[in-house]
Amino acid sequence: MKISTRGRYSFRMMIDLAQHYDEGFISLKDISARQNISKKYLEQIISFLNRSRLFHSNKGHMGGYKLAKHPSEMTVREILESAEGSLTPVSCMDNVPNQCENCEGCITLPVYEGLYDAILHYLNSVTLQDVITGRTV
Repeated sequence: MKISTRGRYSFRMMIDLAQHYDEGFISLKDISARQNISKKYLEQIISFLNRSRLFHSNKGHMGGYKLAKHPSEMTVREILESAEGSLTPVSCMDNVPNQCENCEGCITLPVYEGLYDAILHYLNSVTLQDVITGRTV
C-alpha cells in the first residue's frame, strides 16, 4: 500500500484542524500557510473529504472548516479511506465478493488479506487525538 500525495495532504489538513479544534472554523488560507500546501490543492482535497462528512464548513467572513467530531473520535482510517478510496494492498480485493477469476485457487490472497486486516486494525486504532499528542504506537 502506498499513500498518495492527496492522502498525505488530506491527513495533514485534518491534523491541522484537530490541532485547532477549539478555535472554531479554520480558513484554508491558514491551513495552507501552516502546512505549506497550496490553497488550490487543499480546495481539491476538500471535495474528497467532504464525501465522508469529516468536517463542517462555513462560508463568509468568519468561514472555514472544522472537524465534524472531536479528534479523539476520528480515526486515521476514516481520513485515508476518504482521500484514497480503497486501502486494499491488491486491486483484486477492491470488490466484495472478489471478482478475480483466480481467487479460489490463489495461494497469495490469504497473505494480502492478512496484510489488509493488519493495516485496518492499526489505522482504526489511531485517532487524530493520538497523532497530535504523539501516542501513535
